[in-house]
Amino acid sequence: MTDDELVRRAKTGEEAALHALYRRYAPRVHAVVRRLAGDDALAEDWAQEAWLRAFRALPRFRGEAAFSTWLHRVAVNSALQGLRSRARHEVRETVLPDDQAGPPESPATLRLTLERAVASLPEGMRQVLVLHDVEGFTHEEIGEMLGIAAGTSKSQLFKARAKMRESLGSREMATEGKAYVASDA
Repeated sequence: MTDDELVRRAKTGEEAALHALYRRYAPRVHAVVRRLAGDDALAEDWAQEAWLRAFRALPRFRGEAAFSTWLHRVAVNSALQGLRSRARHEVRETVLPDDQAGPPESPATLRLTLERAVASLPEGMRQVLVLHDVEGFTHEEIGEMLGIAAGTSKSQLFKARAKMRESLGSREMATEGKAYVASDA
């Protein structure tokens, strides 16, 4: 069944259509929220909140964009709201990754190393890095989402990339038979 058909049915309250949309897009929603949260437990909470918001707003979905695009935006906005709320209630603690001797042994280890490096970035830098480099938003779109100037987004991205290089050092990372070197060059 197409997204348009599922959305039409879900708007009428058909539970099977709501479940089908959830099953289809839950991994994508969780992934985008996880990248912004930097933490699995927060990602679970914020992904659930994103779904609640999406289902509540579904009657107002006009179909001007693809459902997947609309849902992605709801998920990003939900995660950003979670970040703002969290910042108001507690000071962020960052766990720095353990220094590893030698190159990671597997793609899973590489992924964990990169996730830890991203999670160690200050919140603003992490948001811009994820929204730009991972999610593909322009600096203008990021500026609108975060309430900052496009130039600030560019500056935060530059700083985030520099911190990632510093965090990863000149460690050689192997994945799928290819070697990648993170360096300041």
